[in-house]
Amino acid sequence: MARNYYSEIHLHLTWHTKDSLPLLIPQVEALAHRYVKQRLINTGGVFVHEIGGTETHMHVAVTIPPTILISDFVGQLKGSSSHEVNKQLGLRNKTLQWQTGYGVVSFGMGDLEWVKAYVRNQREHHARGRIHDRLERITEIES
Repeated sequence: MARNYYSEIHLHLTWHTKDSLPLLIPQVEALAHRYVKQRLINTGGVFVHEIGGTETHMHVAVTIPPTILISDFVGQLKGSSSHEVNKQLGLRNKTLQWQTGYGVVSFGMGDLEWVKAYVRNQREHHARGRIHDRLERITEIES
């Protein structure tokens, strides 16, 4: 597709481990973050700003082109990352599995530094109970 467009699509993405179990232990987290970052870098038109999370979930701040379908993009990112991490660990059991669903929130350039800091400092935010529900949610709140 020709690049006959201008866009500023900045997204904050989050998804959880299966059953929100603490699967992202240091070794697994390092592999997952490294893989996700490389996958994002290798995806045309995508720019990764920050990756972070805790033992139970991952946060990613990215800019994407308008040619990417977000649901497919996240699904492929989750599926390929768990597959690759499990392959690299070489264990029989699936060490890393992701829960169904994800959260996505768009933000403007004026909020980029704030979002990056939020993603980068996930452990601190959770330890202090200072999380932003909008950036942690992976499902819609039922009324």
